[in-house]
Amino acid sequence: MKRILMYLRRYRKECVLAPLFKMLEATFELFVPLVVSSIIDIGIAGQDKGYIFKMCMMLILLAIIGLVCSITAQYFAAKAAVGCATGLRHHLFSHIQSLSFSELDTVGTSTLITRMTSDVNQVQNGVNLVLRLFLRSPFIVFGAMIMAFTIDVQAALVFVAAIPILAIIVFGIMFITRPMYKKVQSGLDKILGITRENLVGVRVIRAFNKENEEVRRFKQSNEQLNHLQKFVGKISGLMNPLTYVVVNVSIIVLIWIGAIRVNAGTLSTGQVIALYNYMSQILVELIKLANLIISVTKALACANRIDEIFYIQSEMADGKIDIKKQKDDNVQTPIVEFKNVSLRYKGGGEEAISDINFKVNKGETIGVIGGTGSGKSSLIGLIPRFYDATKGEVLINGVNVKEYTQESIRSKVAVVMQKALLFKGTIRDNVKWGKQDATDEEIMTALEVSQAKEFVEKKDGVLDAFVDQAGKNLSGGQRQRLTIARAVVGQPDILILDDSSSALDFATDAALRNSIRNMTPSPTLFIVSQRAASMMHADKIIVLDDGMVTGIGTHKELLASCEVYQEIYHSQFKTKEEK
Repeated sequence: MKRILMYLRRYRKECVLAPLFKMLEATFELFVPLVVSSIIDIGIAGQDKGYIFKMCMMLILLAIIGLVCSITAQYFAAKAAVGCATGLRHHLFSHIQSLSFSELDTVGTSTLITRMTSDVNQVQNGVNLVLRLFLRSPFIVFGAMIMAFTIDVQAALVFVAAIPILAIIVFGIMFITRPMYKKVQSGLDKILGITRENLVGVRVIRAFNKENEEVRRFKQSNEQLNHLQKFVGKISGLMNPLTYVVVNVSIIVLIWIGAIRVNAGTLSTGQVIALYNYMSQILVELIKLANLIISVTKALACANRIDEIFYIQSEMADGKIDIKKQKDDNVQTPIVEFKNVSLRYKGGGEEAISDINFKVNKGETIGVIGGTGSGKSSLIGLIPRFYDATKGEVLINGVNVKEYTQESIRSKVAVVMQKALLFKGTIRDNVKWGKQDATDEEIMTALEVSQAKEFVEKKDGVLDAFVDQAGKNLSGGQRQRLTIARAVVGQPDILILDDSSSALDFATDAALRNSIRNMTPSPTLFIVSQRAASMMHADKIIVLDDGMVTGIGTHKELLASCEVYQEIYHSQFKTKEEK
């Protein structure tokens, strides 16, 4: 709740004016039964057509004024609610961007998407309804009771008895349903997660003929959510009939008392009608208040879920040193150094990598090879500080990466991930992710280095050629080459290719590595691959097995001394003999 109020501070004027105009509308609405009463008691009883016409015009005027007030209140309420949701969504997105990979892996993508969309929308609807109805409905309820006392005290006691009972019903149901709505939103997270998995992995699902199994899994989760929503809906649904019963019983009692007092001559027919109208107003407003309570309950549950994300703080505190401003006068200082580095993922049982030690000099080409699950991606993920080492130190230019600002590290360290991910837009837009102010000439140079220039020049529009979301209109090799171009356009000091040429043939792969080595200035290159051919000419090759370094050296040195490297090499070059 405090967070919502924080975003509403910018809309103080709207937060005051929206309820104010609703109160004005309610005030004019409370006068309507009195006007109707006077029409009956004076106009109709006295057969005064002029008076009836005048009072009817008064009713129309009250309706017009009420309509204007209502529209004005809706405008200010919508402006405040949408503005609050916009600020909340921006802040939430920025906070998510500040989280490390560890927190993102723990929370999950589907949960974050639900928080950003469904939950924020529920909060927006809740704020809108609160600004319009939270003061109006109670004002009408108590205002109608007060107006009833001005007509007849004895009859008004019915209002005094009915309103507390109605309040107990409304707030009791709110108290019961609030935690249930939180469970409903959690169930929605699960549904969204399954849906996202199916959409992203649709090719794999069809390849292994798992469509029916996934349909059953989705149906099971959907039915669980359906049952939960029905259950909480049944409890929420009790609000309207219970309030109807109380109000209608009150109306019966009111008419009964009114009839007796009319016969006694202490009340007029018009006054009884006015009392009935006030009770009807209370009924209508309580129905609105009941729906408001349900919406507010959902909104509060969603706001608490959003708060849960804000409470998650990144364990990776940002450093203060700007690597771009750091002067490295000592040419002997390794550009990258690992000192007794180990990494255990959050929630993981065993260490992904253990006790890693090596040094890399500026301009060297380093190969990282090993079997599946040996820790290759875990190792290189520590250099741009996607994760923090649980033990030891990772140094860049002799300084612990934790001392640098994350922004400056990633401006100097470019990573091409295993999965080639492109964004919807043009080729130019995608490559500019690596350097926002890159010229077309720099982009074409980067495309030439990545061996992508040939197929880009053949496309209509060249750099303006359209790329679908995730690059679905390109082949796997084309996507990989564009992601490499995106990385090299900024001329990074350290370039990491994390198995990013797996879709390229051997000739293109060799040409790519040669063009990167000939870049000016030449970056320090890390090549992560399961292809021995991709790193045979590297200055050093780091061999990993089950998270441990089993060998570091050149191709020839490892072929002579490292058993793991020998197995990998001979499995790929069975017919060749080492010279």
